[in-house]
Amino acid sequence: MELTDLTAVQLLDGYRTGEFSPVEATAAALERAARIQPEVNAFVRLLDEEALTRARESAGRWRRGEPAGPVDGVPVTVKDILLLRGHPTLRGSRTVPADGEWAEDAPSVARLREQGAVFIGKTTTPEYGWKGVTDSPLTGVTRNPHDPARTAGGSSGGSAAAVALGAGPLSLGTDGGGSVRIPAAFCGIFGLKPTYGRVPLYPPSAFGTLSHVGPMTRDAADAALLLDVIGRPDARDWSALPAAPGPFTAALDRGVHGLRVAYSPSLGGQVAVRPAVAAAVRRAVAGLADAGAYVEETDPDLADPVDAFHTLWFSGAARVVQGLPPDRRALLDPGLREICGAGARLSALDYLAAVDVRMDLGRRMGRFHERYDLLVTPTVPITAFEAGAEVPKGSGHRRWTGWTPFTYPFNLTQQPAATVPVGTGDAGLPIGLQLVAARHRDDLVLRAAHALYTAGLTRS
Repeated sequence: MELTDLTAVQLLDGYRTGEFSPVEATAAALERAARIQPEVNAFVRLLDEEALTRARESAGRWRRGEPAGPVDGVPVTVKDILLLRGHPTLRGSRTVPADGEWAEDAPSVARLREQGAVFIGKTTTPEYGWKGVTDSPLTGVTRNPHDPARTAGGSSGGSAAAVALGAGPLSLGTDGGGSVRIPAAFCGIFGLKPTYGRVPLYPPSAFGTLSHVGPMTRDAADAALLLDVIGRPDARDWSALPAAPGPFTAALDRGVHGLRVAYSPSLGGQVAVRPAVAAAVRRAVAGLADAGAYVEETDPDLADPVDAFHTLWFSGAARVVQGLPPDRRALLDPGLREICGAGARLSALDYLAAVDVRMDLGRRMGRFHERYDLLVTPTVPITAFEAGAEVPKGSGHRRWTGWTPFTYPFNLTQQPAATVPVGTGDAGLPIGLQLVAARHRDDLVLRAAHALYTAGLTRS
């Protein structure tokens, strides 16, 4: 097995035993990143010299038996929405000037730097992370590692493609409406949107409390490892949660025996799910039952909140570009420019009405989770479609939210939600299963996901 095929947990075991070093793992990840870049376009930039310097420092610490932390020497990529000290964060936009000091790390990046992680590159995003596919006027189209003619999903599409192809086992993504889960499902990896505030975010997102930072990894064990590092308070985020009561890695092996699982194949018939997707998710749900979970096919009490989500999302987008002069606005992605115009026409009363919908949805899901520990749905009702398009050809959808009805509701409610690869469908393209738990129960999501991995029910 090549170093680029190993998880972070496996790399760390190799460092401990001296089987290989952080320098070898980093060099392999950089070589893989450079090799895949022409075909999938996952990176804004690679940080070869800096990464190898950090890897050599890590190797020295491992030789002395003094690793800086639980991810020391692990190659990591960072979505180009999050600040990485010393490098521009352009957010997929030609409107962001590249010059400047760039002297600060985002909180999640800072925690990884403190623990010795090796940053190998910044990954692609649509402009300001506004949609569920990854293409932008700045960096072009990011493609699916399973079929470059298809989209990688978005908005963390570069991170998903990088992890799927072995260019670092850990990546930081952001998720405001599914932006970790959608590309992770399309690319066949694990992605977690933690409870809002579990991972601090700075600078704050213009999309407000819809936006989460989350792990994108090869499996649930790696995600738990990463969440233990990045899920720590940071004074720059006033909405950050206190530290978790214990490590998420410690909860992984508790399994699903006795957990109450609600399986909703189509949110009460509201979503048309492709047969291959429905079948793969149903097989995995049967596996949870075999592992001892109490599974009931039932639906949460919710209607599609897309109008409220659009109000919050479009007004946030309008806020992003509010200060741009007309000549700079002309540089924006046309779709982004369109939703910014719609957002600018919304009133404060429109916004507050959307908040009312959001709060009621949160109440409904809170009551739902008094009866059920977990909700299981497909992550996306389809598999990856043609690259370079916001919506599948012939779908009739106007915006990306039309084909992502399982993801954005749980940004509104701030619940933890993860996607697990559970099979392949049309043309061998990956299928994702979504696990959702009550707020602050990230441990349950990770436990159930890990149980699917250990039972051999996952397939990327």
